[in-house]
Amino acid sequence: MTTTTARLYIVATPIGNPGDITLRALEVLQQVNIILCEEMREGTSLLKKLGIPVKEIIALNEHNETEKVPELVQRVLVSGETLALISDCGTPVFSDPGSFLIQQASDMGIPVVPVPGPSSLMAALSVLDFKPEKFIFAGFLSRIPEERKRELMRYRSLRMPVVLMDTPYRLFALLQDVASTFGKGHQVTVAADLTQPREKIYRGPVSEVIQKVAERKAEFIMIIH
Repeated sequence: MTTTTARLYIVATPIGNPGDITLRALEVLQQVNIILCEEMREGTSLLKKLGIPVKEIIALNEHNETEKVPELVQRVLVSGETLALISDCGTPVFSDPGSFLIQQASDMGIPVVPVPGPSSLMAALSVLDFKPEKFIFAGFLSRIPEERKRELMRYRSLRMPVVLMDTPYRLFALLQDVASTFGKGHQVTVAADLTQPREKIYRGPVSEVIQKVAERKAEFIMIIH
C-alpha cells in the first residue's frame, strides 16, 4: 500500500521560451520532494531559469532507469515523497525516457498525475495551413539512410500526413530522403526552433524547403502533407 501523499507528476516544461511554463507546473516543481530530469545539466539549467530553488535532482534516462526506478518507487512507497518527472524540454515520456517509471509507479499504486503544457508536436500541428483530420506520428526514423528511405516508402503508401522528428544535424538529410521517396514537389511543413529567437516555419514543395533550409541545424518537427 502506498501512502496518501505519494505522487508522481509528469510535468511539461518549455520547449525553448521559458515564458511558456504554466503556473501549475511552477507550483508543482516548487513543492515536490524530488525532481527527475533527463540530463543533470539541462535539468539544473532549466530550474535556474525558472527560479526554482535547488532541491534533490536525480538524472533518469535510458542509461540508468532500469537500475534507478525500483529504488525510487520503493523510496516513495516508504516515505510518501512526491516526484516530478521533466524531460530536457516539452512534455516528458513522448519520445523521451519515463515510461518504465510510470509503469512501475502505476503497478505499485502510486498516482501518476499529468501536468500538461508545452508540446512541440502540438505547436507544429497548430500552425499547419491545412486541417489534419488524421495523421501518422512516425517520430524518429532509422539513422541508416537506406532503411530510412524504406520506412518513408511505407508511410507514403498510407496516404496520410506523416509527422517526423530527428536530431538537428539530420534535418537536411531527412528532407533529401523525403524528396527522393515522396517526390520533389510534395508539400511539407518544417517547424524549426519553435518558441526560440530563431524560430522559422518553412512551407512548400520539399525541393524549395531544402533550398531555404540549406545546411541549417535546428530542433524541428516535419509534417509531410
